[in-house]
Formats: sequence, structure tokens, C-alpha cells
Amino acid sequence: MGKILQLKAKLIYNKRVSGRYLHLAVEAPKIANVAKPGQFIEVRVSDGLEPFLRRPFSVHSIRGGQIEILYEVFGRGTEVLSQRKPEESLDIIGPLGNGFDYKPQATGHRLQVLVAGGMGVAPLTFLAERLKKLQAPCLSGRQASSKLQALVLIGAKTKKEILCEKEFQNLGCEVKIATDDGSRGFKGYVSNLLIKVLSTVDCRQSTIYACGPKPMLKEIARVSKKYNIPAQISLEEHMACGIGACLGCVVNTKNGYQRVCKEGPVFDAEKIIW
Repeated sequence: MGKILQLKAKLIYNKRVSGRYLHLAVEAPKIANVAKPGQFIEVRVSDGLEPFLRRPFSVHSIRGGQIEILYEVFGRGTEVLSQRKPEESLDIIGPLGNGFDYKPQATGHRLQVLVAGGMGVAPLTFLAERLKKLQAPCLSGRQASSKLQALVLIGAKTKKEILCEKEFQNLGCEVKIATDDGSRGFKGYVSNLLIKVLSTVDCRQSTIYACGPKPMLKEIARVSKKYNIPAQISLEEHMACGIGACLGCVVNTKNGYQRVCKEGPVFDAEKIIW
């Protein structure tokens, strides 16, 4: 992990995507230029003392010197953030944590499967952008190609809660949808959709990248082990400080207890003790 910066960033926009979901961008080129997919920033949502603690947000996208985040209004901190206006400044710290190792490790066909549950789409959009820059279009796993390929699986409770589908499609990615209630796409959990997909493709040079609720990630880890596919997962935990000092976000791993904000949030799935 490189140098961590703290700075005042001008708020460019803070707009509602749908329902309780908002899309925010700040001007922060010094952080944007070094941020990697899977890393996050800590935001002081208010200029006052309340809420006192910063809030962590995955880097959702980088546009020039702008950092974009996607967030859900869920609690006092995000409610305050949703009221912030363009031209105001936000105190941010970043980039924080360790991100995805997404460089292809083999030549020829290599399928990258991105699996998102709910707000887990946030860091995976940034990852898809960087995968595209590896001079390889995101294509369906059914199409023969010697280049890097990517497939995005998005899971949501209902069709109304599907996020970022068009963003992935605009990157040229094929997107498959799973909804718990069957209102759109595959009926069931996105982890079950993953099993269905893996049963129809060549998994020998595949990698899984996943972010979402912990039960989903636990199942992704099980599936990746069954199919002998390496999987990197981004854990969602409550982070008080974001820099590894408070030890409030530790998880049990084969290497002992590790901090999600420091050693993570991205881990090899096989190393987590569920």
C-alpha cells in the first residue's frame, strides 16, 4: 500500500440514483491518480462533531482527477452525507486498504468473473474499468478469444434494487442478473447463478472477484474451492478508523486475525476462516 493522503476535496455532484442509493464525485487528483480497484476512502461526512467517526466508501470509479463513490443511505452518517451540496468540500483520507490483484497471470483466454451482491457492485465497477484497460474488451465467455474476457454477475433482492447494470454494459461487459424473488433474470442467489455459469465454461484459467454480504462471500469461497478456481473477495466490515489502529474490523484467517481496513478489504477467499 502506498502513501495515504488526507485532503479537502471539492464535491462535484451528489445525486440520487434511485430510492436510497446515491452517486457522489469529489475532485481529488492526488488520490485518484494512485487509487487501485478494491481500495477505499474515509470521508468525514460533516464539518461539525456529529457524526464523529468517518465513513468508509469503496472507490467506485475514477474519472480524470475525480473519485466517484456509490452509497446507500443507511444510518445517520450517510443521511448527513446525502445532504451535502456541490462546491462544498469533504475531508477525505485515502487510498486505504489493499485492492484486487487483477493482472492476468497467463496468456491466452482467461475468464474473469465479477460477482456482486447488492452494494458489492461499487468496487467491482472500478475493477471492470481497469480490466478493460488491459487492452482486452469484456466479452461473453461463450465467444472464443485470445484476449482477457470478463463476465459480470449481479445479485439483488428484487429488480428494483439492481445497481450498475448499464455501467458494466457501457464498458462492453456481458451482465447476468439474479434476483431473490425472480422478478428479473435468474431466480435465486447470485452464488447459485455462479454455479450455473461455471458448469458451462472452461474454468481452467478463470478468476473470481466478489464483493457483497458475508453469507454470499462464504458461498463464493466454497464454490471456488469446489471448482478449483482462485477467488478474491472484498469483505464488508464496520471500520471505525480505516487505518488499522482501532482493531475493530478484524477477521480470522489462516494467517491469524487480520484487519479488513489494512490487510484487506480484499483477501484470497481460501485464506478466510468462515
